[in-house]
Amino acid sequence: MTREQIEALRLDYTQGELDESSVLADPIAQFRLWFEQALKSNLHEPNAMALATVDTGGRPDARMVLLKGFDEHGFVFYTNYLSSKGREIEVMPHAALVFYWAELERQVRVTGPVERTSEEQSEAYFLSRPPASRLGAAISPQSEVIPSRQWLEQRWRELEAGAPPPRPPHWGGYRVLPESIEFWQGRRSRLHDRIRYTRAAPGWRIDRLAP
Repeated sequence: MTREQIEALRLDYTQGELDESSVLADPIAQFRLWFEQALKSNLHEPNAMALATVDTGGRPDARMVLLKGFDEHGFVFYTNYLSSKGREIEVMPHAALVFYWAELERQVRVTGPVERTSEEQSEAYFLSRPPASRLGAAISPQSEVIPSRQWLEQRWRELEAGAPPPRPPHWGGYRVLPESIEFWQGRRSRLHDRIRYTRAAPGWRIDRLAP
């Protein structure tokens, strides 16, 4: 595909609209509404989200992870604390999340500080995972250089033969505590709707942003 062909790729968004007079006062309630609509639309992994972190040199890093819970306290995902994202969060405990539901022409952006979930919450979630997922978490030194695929599969076979492994001490949850949540609805002619919630004691300030 040529540069000109790539530049010509564009869509006109027509599925919905978003107005500050009609959104819910609480962004978590608004997110729940959109998330439930994404679930009902049978989208592929509607809980997939891009997680962006920053290293000590100020260089951004991003990857896809899965949302595993949300409430008024924040958005939760689980990972290896010794992974690149885990190390970056421990040093620079702020992150950004992006949900993109292309079929609904919607995007949600979340930014804020990050904290670990409790040991009890991490343990409960780990034990709820399928045995194969628990095994994968136990054998993988996530983000580290490994000798080969065969090395990984050999570790799998060795652990698979025994009892289900316990939760590794370096594996658990993080919670992104939202300071800002932006809802984006695609509109015609690139005049998209953008509604941003910003924490402002005792609640949230709601603003419309230019597309």
